[in-house]
Amino acid sequence: MTDGDERRNQRDTEADDARQRQDPAPGPGPEVERAAPDEPGELPARSWWAVSRRTVKEFLNDDLPDRAAALTYYSVLSLFPALLVLVSVLGVIGESATRTVLDNLDDLAPGPVRDLLTDAVRQLQDRGGVSGVVALAGLAAAVWSASGYVAAFIRAANAVYDVAEGRPVWKLTPLRLGLTLALMVLLAVSAVIVVFTGPLAERAGDAIGAGDVAVTAWSIAKWPLLFVLVVLMIALLFWRAPNARTSGFRWISPGSAVAVVLWLVASAGFAVYAANFGSYNKTYGTLAGVIVFLVWLWLTNLAVLLGLEFDAELARQRAISGGMPEAQEPYVEPRDTRKWPRELRKRLRGSGGERVGG
Repeated sequence: MTDGDERRNQRDTEADDARQRQDPAPGPGPEVERAAPDEPGELPARSWWAVSRRTVKEFLNDDLPDRAAALTYYSVLSLFPALLVLVSVLGVIGESATRTVLDNLDDLAPGPVRDLLTDAVRQLQDRGGVSGVVALAGLAAAVWSASGYVAAFIRAANAVYDVAEGRPVWKLTPLRLGLTLALMVLLAVSAVIVVFTGPLAERAGDAIGAGDVAVTAWSIAKWPLLFVLVVLMIALLFWRAPNARTSGFRWISPGSAVAVVLWLVASAGFAVYAANFGSYNKTYGTLAGVIVFLVWLWLTNLAVLLGLEFDAELARQRAISGGMPEAQEPYVEPRDTRKWPRELRKRLRGSGGERVGG
């Protein structure tokens, strides 16, 4: 390529970037946004049936079972470094805190999953704890490993919304790490809530003069609070992961509600199946706990992705109700298109956003 060709390409790139700043992004136009309903509840009843039908169809078209398997892989990568840090933190609080966490696992996970996590925590604890330096190294490893999960979720979210990733690396990497840290903080808060029971709750109740009343109230209130934290984690992922301008942050969206309900039902159903009807021990022997744990993680990620797909199809139906053609994609405005090929940006703007590939 000659110097003249390079200069022409550079000028084309600069001109295209200038047009991108001036031209409206692909997606629903201002007329569609004005005509579309503001809230999902304003959609007619027949629209909800269309959303449900398309959710199932797109769930398969977007290969979400395979993407849930990828998320399961990254979940496992992030789990054990996180356990190392958890044991270090619990070691500072005291051995009774570790016992409390292990006791509460009975209510949080199916039997084989509980056994696997319990064995891992006890083995780490039996090694006599870890130094502050090792704890920091474990935390760094956990953050980086867990960020792989967030990166995979971002890719899955873009596939769900039928929008290509357009955010540059200098914008995407801080988002990836920021989401990871936020999720880890929420998980740490969840662990503290689980630990804060029994003698700790009694001492806190005595300190504020509430006594046994506070302990009883807390033993009831901590489970709804844990539920709220799970919903918040899902809401953060649904809000920031896709390269799509959604309707903004929502504590509870229809999709997150679907995800949480499906996760609870799937976890309970799978626990009953594994305990009473499954033949994992006969088939896999000592690996049975690992297999059950992986299947449970896969079902968890499957429920989350199905909820995300439901929210995406609601966004599509909202745009359709505002007058956008059903086949048009993207049906939401992308957050950023700077990484899109120039040809794709031109085709989308020139075609009004019609479907241009899978």
